[in-house]
Amino acid sequence: MATRDYYEVLEISRTADDGEIKKSYRRLAMRYHPDRNPDDASAEERFKEISAAYEVLSDPQKRQAYDRFGHAGVNGGGGGPGAGFGGGGGGFGDVFSDLFEQAFGGGFRGQDSGRGADLRYELELTLEEAALGKEVTIQIPSSATCEVCHGSGAKPGSAVEDCATCGGRGQVRMVQGFFSVTRPCPQCNGSGKVIKEPCTNCHGHGRVRKNRDLQVKVPAGVDTGDRIRLNGEGEAGERGSPSGDLYIQVRVLPHALFERDGDDLHCAVPVQFTTMAMGGELEVPTLTGRAKVQIAPGTQSGAVFRLRGKGIKGVRSKLNGDLHCQLQVEVPVHLSARQKELLEEFAREGGDNIQHPQQESWWNKAKDFFDRMGL
Repeated sequence: MATRDYYEVLEISRTADDGEIKKSYRRLAMRYHPDRNPDDASAEERFKEISAAYEVLSDPQKRQAYDRFGHAGVNGGGGGPGAGFGGGGGGFGDVFSDLFEQAFGGGFRGQDSGRGADLRYELELTLEEAALGKEVTIQIPSSATCEVCHGSGAKPGSAVEDCATCGGRGQVRMVQGFFSVTRPCPQCNGSGKVIKEPCTNCHGHGRVRKNRDLQVKVPAGVDTGDRIRLNGEGEAGERGSPSGDLYIQVRVLPHALFERDGDDLHCAVPVQFTTMAMGGELEVPTLTGRAKVQIAPGTQSGAVFRLRGKGIKGVRSKLNGDLHCQLQVEVPVHLSARQKELLEEFAREGGDNIQHPQQESWWNKAKDFFDRMGL
């Protein structure tokens, strides 16, 4: 039987993101799971087909190969029906564990069941701060280890005993159909310990809610979308378990003068038409000070001057980027009577002797267009 298109199998479009792929897989896997359809052979085959499709589409490299070459691009790498149970996939095991959590009423976290949750913090920076780096103080609302019981959850002086249900292992084994699933002990929530006398400060949890200040050193050159990971700075673990991590998401605010493009900066600079016509010296801003640009006589609007090394040195770069200054002619407004008189005299005096190369080139192209169109 021919293998169906994996996108069709998971009932998603070819542009679906990771979240849509995972959501569709979980929905279909729950519907066709063999334990929910014990007497339906077709459901089992459908379940295997769904699992094979997910193993390929959830892995970025396998998905890229599949998009380019179809099933031939993933043969031998988990591409056929019935594949997907051997592990080794990018995220397949995680979603399968989530599936067990829904089907059997528990998680599959093992010894990490009491680990503290990861936290996310969005840090806004100005362009200057992102380019030059900065040490900032942020306030994190999170759980912290109880100072009274030092995270044990037990009242000081009292004993913590092994759980009688799991024998102190923190896990129990459950057999469901042809699956054998290890899950956290429901009696001790996976800790393997039972507290007879809970701590009065944290009520046996080993942690309390607390706002804390944290010093963060932001490296020079970060950009929007960059992420800083601080190990162990997330939520405190339950009853002495490891803490989660803190992920700081960087967002650089818009700047009044500059636009960032990778390590380069772009800046639009308004210039008087007299300076563009006769030439002169122009002062432009940079992130570290001021710079001067020499404008040749007859420079046209839109000309770009590149200042080497005046951009940003990214966190993964060896050299600074450049600063690109685009000159834009600014037409004067609110002219006095005398200024209007001088401009009119300039126009009469110049006549055909004044050259406008861009205007002449444009009109030549316009005339060719009119001739071709018969206008």
